[in-house]
Amino acid sequence: MSSGQTPEPQPCLPPAGLPEFALGLTPPDLTPYAAGNTGVRGFTTLDSGRPGPHVLAVSLIHGNEFAGAIVLAELLGANFRPKCGRLTLGFANLTAFARFDAGNPTASRYVEEDLNRVWDDYQLFGVRHSAELDRAREIRPLVDSADMLLDLHTMLWPADPSLLCGAGPRGRNLAFAIGTPGQVIADAGHAGGKRLIDYGRFTEGAEQHAACVLVEAGQHWHPATVTQCRATLRSLLRHAGMAQAPPPEHKPSFAQVVQTITARSNRFHFIRPFRGGDVVHRAGTVIAHDGEDKVVTPEDNMMLVMPSLRVSHGQTAVRLARLVRLENELP
Repeated sequence: MSSGQTPEPQPCLPPAGLPEFALGLTPPDLTPYAAGNTGVRGFTTLDSGRPGPHVLAVSLIHGNEFAGAIVLAELLGANFRPKCGRLTLGFANLTAFARFDAGNPTASRYVEEDLNRVWDDYQLFGVRHSAELDRAREIRPLVDSADMLLDLHTMLWPADPSLLCGAGPRGRNLAFAIGTPGQVIADAGHAGGKRLIDYGRFTEGAEQHAACVLVEAGQHWHPATVTQCRATLRSLLRHAGMAQAPPPEHKPSFAQVVQTITARSNRFHFIRPFRGGDVVHRAGTVIAHDGEDKVVTPEDNMMLVMPSLRVSHGQTAVRLARLVRLENELP
């Protein structure tokens, strides 16, 4: 496979029930970086030899979300060296990524289970095994040594790019320090399991300083999404003192998720094809039907966070967020 962008997006055939999605990127060739140098396959540490933080940037938590992997491969191919501290660049679910098929691009999200739903101690230290859970256990020592972690993701459905900071102040502060994309969203995660940004190192213990954010950089397989991944990583490196880059021109806006809507049936459908970032202005507005039940907004001015236009029982359908006025409600 070659890295980079194709001149023209090519339509690709999805599974039944999904529309066609344009494939405007080709998967990167990660062969030169598969071994890594950390003892963990696919993870490479670039050491400045000077004091400073350990920054970890992770791509391919989902195997078909390779825009972030393109950016990390670019950095490795350019022999980048941080000005201080240590920078680790990693490709998480290489097994799922290797199965990517342009004719069925949504099928390689994972092999057995979602790698972004296993980051709690009960699972990590338990006896159960799966391809993704075992991979999380391999990666965990690097995660446990990181001071700042950026988890690079992309989205299936149309939505404004955003930085997800989890529920705690450390993630929120890091998101504002990065500053791009210009929308920061705080939420408590999914009913299906803990994400990497919800891992205890980043959310528990008053003495802890480590922080993690997740960027949803844009839609899968769109060239603009690579551009956003590149900008977010560059801004993180600036914040960490590892590289020079101009700061964001504007302070991000902030939204706090107040309700997560999980599908309770296989007949969940929105009343129209909402886009992530849409705002529903009146409380009590019907936005979807879940079987025979109506799904309504609980407050005025609810922003829809990453609505999934095809969702099954037990999956997150949408998160509803309150827009927060920063000058009044953030320290």
